[in-house]
Amino acid sequence: MTAMKWLAAIALIGSLGAAFAEELPESWDGLVEVKAKKMDAAYLMPGADFRPYTKVMIDRTQVAFRKDWLKDQNAQRSMSRRVTDEDATKILTAAQENFDDIFVEAFREAGYEVVTAPGPDVLRVSTAVVNLYVNAPDVMSAGRSRSYTTEAGEATLVIEVRDSLTGALMGRVLDRRATRSGAQLATSVTNTSDFRALFKQWAGVTTAGLANLKAVSPVPADLKPKQKL
Repeated sequence: MTAMKWLAAIALIGSLGAAFAEELPESWDGLVEVKAKKMDAAYLMPGADFRPYTKVMIDRTQVAFRKDWLKDQNAQRSMSRRVTDEDATKILTAAQENFDDIFVEAFREAGYEVVTAPGPDVLRVSTAVVNLYVNAPDVMSAGRSRSYTTEAGEATLVIEVRDSLTGALMGRVLDRRATRSGAQLATSVTNTSDFRALFKQWAGVTTAGLANLKAVSPVPADLKPKQKL
């Protein structure tokens, strides 16, 4: 899988929006859709064998807001509370840093060595958090006001795994989730905490899913769409 194709996959998922799970194909870039256990959608390469991989290379995650998020936010705010481009950049950077830290820690806790160079036992993991929607971003304003929300927001996770030496694409998973619910004052601290909790959910599901793939490997060469492994 080339970087160009990875970016194209992210763009496609972002363009589908909330309804992406209903619009995805049964086969995609040579992968076949399988019955997903804890993700909205999962694709695997027929014949893929995950058993040799004991190490991971984790690419820096790509993060993107849902289309028109900034416009939507500012349409309902006073001039003094507008979300600026600088505010948006800070939110994306925080999401990226928190996600990367959590995923690296999760793989290490799962027994994988996290490395920076390819190898025969190294699985390359590429991640993206797209359609990110923060319901009540906390921004500085002259007249400080309070915002309450039942959930911090939502996002869609995209993960691709491939052999680090050959670049062969072996799997792709997608999942759209909201943060935990419960009315609360929305601040940068609570928003960060809620999204970190969401990222930890995804990290746990990802490492558990990889363990399951090892257990059922090799993937059947005659894999059928929606097949249960």
